[in-house]
Amino acid sequence: MKSEIIKSYLDLMDFQRETVLSMLDGLSDEQLWQRPAPKEWSIGEILDHNYLLMASFLPAVRNLYGWFGWYGRLRRSRTYATKIEDVYRDPKFPQWVGFLWTPRFNTRKPVLLEILKAELRGLHSDIRQFYEDKEEDILGSLHLYDPVFGWINLIVTLRIGIYHDQLHFDDVIKQFNEIKRMETP
Repeated sequence: MKSEIIKSYLDLMDFQRETVLSMLDGLSDEQLWQRPAPKEWSIGEILDHNYLLMASFLPAVRNLYGWFGWYGRLRRSRTYATKIEDVYRDPKFPQWVGFLWTPRFNTRKPVLLEILKAELRGLHSDIRQFYEDKEEDILGSLHLYDPVFGWINLIVTLRIGIYHDQLHFDDVIKQFNEIKRMETP
């Protein structure tokens, strides 16, 4: 049973990524690494942070499925969640936890935008490759524990990662628009 909901999540992940990355074409290296204020991340740092968060969860998801897929098959007839509210938009959400995925690249250690794009695209391709051939009811029956979200199944885990990307892609869009506004006389 291939899943329409998982396909829609994977398509959304690709769409929002490509929308933002295409917007950044023509951005100079200086603009990519320019911080909007002290202690705020640049566009490049935000992109790297998004990469690091998703990259840190993919091995856990793969391992859980590999080790306990048999358990998911046993429980596949039970109901499971496929949706979750965008918790990142909740004012009570602890936004300060981002330091756990501090960017590898920054104003002192910059890389080209093309490198950041390639890393994100490669990671998202790996995520798509993992999820797209899995059965929804097995993914929905396997759970990870997250100290912020509690017990979440592998479908909801994917959706939370996409919400996280969108939260920061919105920041990238704001910074990009401000950079372009400053360029206009």
